[in-house]
Amino acid sequence: MKNQLRTAIEASIAAGREIMKIYEQKDLQVELKEDDSPLTIADRRANDIINEFLIPSGIPVISEENIQLSFEERKSWQRCWIVDPLDGTKEFIKRNGEFTVNIALVLEGNPVLGVIYAPALKSLYFADVSESKAFQVTLGNEDVDVDQILLNASQIFPQQAGSEIKVVGSRSHMNQATLDFIEKLKEEGKEVKVLSKGSSLKFCLLAEGAAHVYPRFGPTMEWDTAAGQAICEAVGFTCRWAASGERITYNRENLKNDHFSVVYEG
Repeated sequence: MKNQLRTAIEASIAAGREIMKIYEQKDLQVELKEDDSPLTIADRRANDIINEFLIPSGIPVISEENIQLSFEERKSWQRCWIVDPLDGTKEFIKRNGEFTVNIALVLEGNPVLGVIYAPALKSLYFADVSESKAFQVTLGNEDVDVDQILLNASQIFPQQAGSEIKVVGSRSHMNQATLDFIEKLKEEGKEVKVLSKGSSLKFCLLAEGAAHVYPRFGPTMEWDTAAGQAICEAVGFTCRWAASGERITYNRENLKNDHFSVVYEG
């Protein structure tokens, strides 16, 4: 697992470096996918770089920007990488810095390793779920080697809610269902504070104790959540489907996520 974690960290930083070259250009070329979500050349270039790191591992890759294979081809996979080369493309276009590279390793449907890198913030989060620990490090520069990253990273810890519960919501996808969830907490006597954040950084806020719960009643895909779930589960959170209460698993027949919530269960 250590070698796979190192590979994922190296891939995320290399992809982040390429993303920032494009981010710093004056004119961003934006296309729309079939679902009307935005796509930039940064998504494509970051994906190419990540594939260069992950494909030699011999573990198949599910990426937002790769051609999606049928479930018949995927269902026998015991392990796979799940990747979003640029999560938060809307935040990237808005130039607010709240976009990430997400890389997760999934074993028999369960995220066992997660890396999230926010290149504009130089902030890297990672976790090996089996160790029940998650870490964060701010990179002084992107040329630092992985040994130094692992040495300098600080362990992060969640915080249980007290009199105030901090709910993290999407920067670009706040909707009525989320507002209803917040209102229900208030009706239960909770003092609620809402924190808005883009991309998978919402999961990171939970893992580092800056927020307590993340309800998601908007559209997401497996690559939006797998790395964040690994990081959160390493520190005691559980990611569950809103309808069934069952834990989220991956490499499903339908890669689109249903509504879910992330809550601390210790």
